[in-house]
Amino acid sequence: MLPPHRIRELLRELDDPAHLRVPARYDVPAAHRRFARLTDALERRFGRSVTAGGVQDASLYGYVSVPAPATATDRPLWVLMSNFGPLVTTGRGTGWGVPGCEEGLDAAFVTWLDELCTELGCVYVPAELLLEPYDGPSRLEDDWEEDDWEEGGEEDEETEGDENGQDEGAALPLAWWDRYFQFM
Repeated sequence: MLPPHRIRELLRELDDPAHLRVPARYDVPAAHRRFARLTDALERRFGRSVTAGGVQDASLYGYVSVPAPATATDRPLWVLMSNFGPLVTTGRGTGWGVPGCEEGLDAAFVTWLDELCTELGCVYVPAELLLEPYDGPSRLEDDWEEDDWEEGGEEDEETEGDENGQDEGAALPLAWWDRYFQFM
């Protein structure tokens, strides 16, 4: 695995304000092949219950979901591939990119995924690094401004939090996650 300082450098190197969804000279067929190979490897490891899909209008290329029973734990597993790098990250639970999403990841799985990423020409990025505050040059906007709430759809003042202990209504500051694994 790349050291954290090198991953941070890479996040900054890939950040081009003129290309928010995909990098300049984006090779769609190559991205498709990498994602198909990533999905196939996860299916071999976890079985046919693995699901995958692409994402439109995002800096995120696609996701692979592994249901909890296939992981032999009480929480599902997900692996995401960005259009940039291509960067790959993983986490547990139903919340992508929320603090704590990397908790409970098996070290052997992370090592396996990092080795797979290297084989595929990808870079594994721990979610904790992606959740660091974004300080790059691209103008990112929070999609959930107060004006976006539908009339009558006010946020509940009392929330119990999600499975990661996060208040679902709490606004998180922009992070590197928002640059590379988010809808644009």
